[in-house]
Amino acid sequence: MLKILNFLIKKLITGLIKVYQFSVSPLLGNCCRFSPSCSNYCLIAIEKYGVVKGITKGLLRLSKCHPFHPGGVDLP
Repeated sequence: MLKILNFLIKKLITGLIKVYQFSVSPLLGNCCRFSPSCSNYCLIAIEKYGVVKGITKGLLRLSKCHPFHPGGVDLP
């Protein structure tokens, strides 16, 4: 039962990120200073580490998104 719940939460979160990627992200343009983009980074981190740790890593990555951080390639 717990595995099913974890699977559903994972699908919900990744679905929300993909909705953002296809609806909001194109309106903002290609302005990400990182590779992969923060949303792709979060998807990769969730797949690699699970929901809780993946979201945590994604939020930490978003906290680096400011003009004073050089950006670059940053893989989870």
